[in-house]
Amino acid sequence: MRILVIDDEPHAIELIKNYLKEREDIDEIRTASNGFDGLKEINEFNPDIVYLDIQMPKITGIELIELIDVPVQVIFTTAYDEYAIRAFELNATDYLLKPFSKDRFNKALDRAKSKLEMTDFKANFNKIVENYNENKEFINRVVVKSGLKIVIIPVEEIYCIEAADDYVVIVSETGEFVKNSTMKYFEKSLNTKDFVRVHRSTIVNVNKIKEIQPYSKESYSIILNNGKIVRTSRQGIAELKKILDF
Repeated sequence: MRILVIDDEPHAIELIKNYLKEREDIDEIRTASNGFDGLKEINEFNPDIVYLDIQMPKITGIELIELIDVPVQVIFTTAYDEYAIRAFELNATDYLLKPFSKDRFNKALDRAKSKLEMTDFKANFNKIVENYNENKEFINRVVVKSGLKIVIIPVEEIYCIEAADDYVVIVSETGEFVKNSTMKYFEKSLNTKDFVRVHRSTIVNVNKIKEIQPYSKESYSIILNNGKIVRTSRQGIAELKKILDF
C-alpha cells in the first residue's frame, strides 16, 4: 500500500511513520505539512490511504476532501473529538483521536486496507462530506479549484450561487467558479440571515442586492451590485421579504 500523511505537526507525522515502518504491507510513505501540498501529493502520488489531520492552516482536512478527484481511503487524525467523532463516526473510513496507541492505529489501518477492495470510493467520500456538513455551523468560506490553483472565497464576497446540472456556479467578487456540490448543501450551510434561496436554481447574498423590481404578477427581478439579474419564485420572494422586511 502507498500511504500519504498530511499533518501540520512534525511529531504527529513522525509517530505515524514509525508505526507504518513496522508493517510489512507498506510500499511507500510520503508526507505533507498542509492541505495545499497534500492535494498536490494526492494527485501525483495516487496513494491508497491518506492520514489526514482536520485542523490545519490554509485549508482544513474537510475542505481538502472536497477537492480530491481520485478515490482514496481517508483516516482522520485530530486532537479534537468534536471534529472527528461527531462528524465521521458513521461514514468515515476511521478516525484517530490524538494521542492514539499503536494498537488503535493498526486497527484503523486494517479497516482501511479491507475497504480497498471496494470500488465505490467516491460515494464514500460524498457520505463523509455530507455527514460533516449536517453537523457543523454555518460556513464562512468556500474552497474551489480553478485550473491548478486553489481559491478560497469568503462567503461575504459571494454574489449568488446558481445550479448547473450536477455542479454549482459560485459568482463572487473575484470571478465565477464551478464546484462539485449541490444547492441543498449551500442552502443548509450558509447563514440564512445573509443568503436566501430565491429560486430553485439560485441562492442570493442579500447584502449584494442593489434593487428588486417586479417582473410579473408573482415574481421579481433582483439586480445585484455586480449588475447580474436573477429571477425569483413565489416562495423565494416571500422568504426575501421576511429577511428584508418589505
